[in-house]
Amino acid sequence: MSQFFYIHPDNPQQRLIKQACEIIRSGGVVVYPTDSGYAIGCQMDNKDALERLCRIRQIEKEHKFSLMCRDMSELSLYARVDNSAFRQIKNNTPGPYTFVLKATKEVPRRLHDPKRKTIGIRVPDNKIALALLEELGEPLMSTSLVLPGNDFAESDPDEIRDKLEKLVDLIIHGGYLGEHLTTVVDMSEGETEVMRVGTGDPSVFG
Repeated sequence: MSQFFYIHPDNPQQRLIKQACEIIRSGGVVVYPTDSGYAIGCQMDNKDALERLCRIRQIEKEHKFSLMCRDMSELSLYARVDNSAFRQIKNNTPGPYTFVLKATKEVPRRLHDPKRKTIGIRVPDNKIALALLEELGEPLMSTSLVLPGNDFAESDPDEIRDKLEKLVDLIIHGGYLGEHLTTVVDMSEGETEVMRVGTGDPSVFG
């Protein structure tokens, strides 16, 4: 049975945030709110947790995961960012964007795009997600909570509990969230290319 935490979306209770991070550090798979809907994630370095996550979502380990980062300093540790890209990203984070960048050696190889050695990185505009990342002190390896057979991410935490309480270690109820796809911006080759238009305004990237 999973734990089920009601965390206030505007004033996250630090006691519950700490407990959530203890679950993540012990190898837990967690469902948590972001600015693009509910995500499922685990500790970046935990291979067993990643395999569990893939079984729950019925996806291959080659799936393009994202690293959820708390801020630009953390992002710069896990991705190679030149000065121009740094300014553009800083001006638009936190926010509904996923940035595709060359991964540094700090990122486990199994999380890279195997051919391009890239990783998707986000700084989410959600107080619960940011509080988790701040307390955790490292990125969360994440993907949208799209369950097998569905086209859209789950939005109702009570329904998520009904479906997943025997499969994940923690579900965080942070309100009822619709799916708001991020805008995906590829900066890995020096040029800026918008690969998918989502909630984030693509025009700011030319």
